[in-house]
Amino acid sequence: MPATPVSGTALPVQVIMSIPSSLDPAASSLSTHEASGANDACPATPRHSFIYLASQSPRRRALLEQIGVRFELLLAQEHEDAEALEAERPGESAQDYVVRVTLAKATAAGARRNRLLARQHDTAPAPILVADTTVALDDEILGKPSDVDHALQMLKRLAGRAHRVLTAVALVGADATVTSALSVSRVWFAAVDDASLARYARSGEPFGKAGAYGIQGRAAEFVERIDGSYSGIMGLPLFETTALLRAARVAFQ
Repeated sequence: MPATPVSGTALPVQVIMSIPSSLDPAASSLSTHEASGANDACPATPRHSFIYLASQSPRRRALLEQIGVRFELLLAQEHEDAEALEAERPGESAQDYVVRVTLAKATAAGARRNRLLARQHDTAPAPILVADTTVALDDEILGKPSDVDHALQMLKRLAGRAHRVLTAVALVGADATVTSALSVSRVWFAAVDDASLARYARSGEPFGKAGAYGIQGRAAEFVERIDGSYSGIMGLPLFETTALLRAARVAFQ
């Protein structure tokens, strides 16, 4: 992907790789060009009545329902080490991290779909949507908190400062071509008192969320302003996601 522009902007939708049937990323043919059809004045007739969503996030499910896209869940199975995909690498930037994790999720989800199709021979392949969100404070990646103390530590660091929220989205097409987009937003937290932060940390809401907060929940009281995509901060930037889905000729209800 090209370098990240200033906050509050989104990268263009791009075709970034084609996953072969072996689903070996090292064997993928890499190309970089804008996907056509994302903003056609007269969109083509939809080809896919639904998509697979490879995410456990209830927020991503709600956002897809908001834009009228039918989906079925295609979640990681017990033998898959989903957490290992999210492990950081030394010196990795937030953008490189979130893009790499999203593409790894796309590869894993593509293999999952192949196994499903092998069992259900009469099933036509539907596109797969994957996404990953991370929070960056300066150059440091803030992942998901492990416990209440960890969540409180993160929240104290965010208080009174601005940070970035990066969400990468990828769509694995029926032909195994992967298209992707990246949303980068900036969020300003107010100078919140420790008691309020501790109360929020104990609420349970920070868990499973990068940066230890959800902007759509109780943490909204901490947010002074944002520059960028509200839905992207939630975990699925709808403008970019819609462009990917329309380019793949997915039906909207």
